[in-house]
Amino acid sequence: MHKVNVNAVKPLTWSSPKGKFGGEGIQVSEALGRKPNSTDMLERHPFDVEILSVLPGKLPYPYHSHSAQWEFYHVISGHGKVRHEGGETAIGPGDAFIFKPGEAHQLINDGTENLIAYVVADNPIGESWHYPDSGKIGVRLPKRALFRENEGHENYYEGEE
Repeated sequence: MHKVNVNAVKPLTWSSPKGKFGGEGIQVSEALGRKPNSTDMLERHPFDVEILSVLPGKLPYPYHSHSAQWEFYHVISGHGKVRHEGGETAIGPGDAFIFKPGEAHQLINDGTENLIAYVVADNPIGESWHYPDSGKIGVRLPKRALFRENEGHENYYEGEE
């Protein structure tokens, strides 16, 4: 057994150049020894757990879908919305929802306090992403790379803010 106390794990923080996107995440699975770039399933783990925190008025990431990954969310505190293919749905403490491969999604914190949620994903090998708002695709080859059709490599936030 491997145990960590998430209160002792330093969060990973991020923000976009123009400030539209930002958040922080406690990478629970990596603190427990997950090696994200490994192809050995005993090192990779069958799922990844993150405690995501999104500041008021922010979005943690652009609207996107995954080719093979499932993502489960469970809201712990705060309020916001989830943008999805059917529109937007309000979320708050206790709400749980899941996105299957191919379903575009995005969290939005339109509340007055941090939106905190557990995120559980299966992170399959050979994953790719699609960003409908900018027309980009992302792939892991084995490193992450973003492309716009017929244009080559792209910056992650290009066309999103």
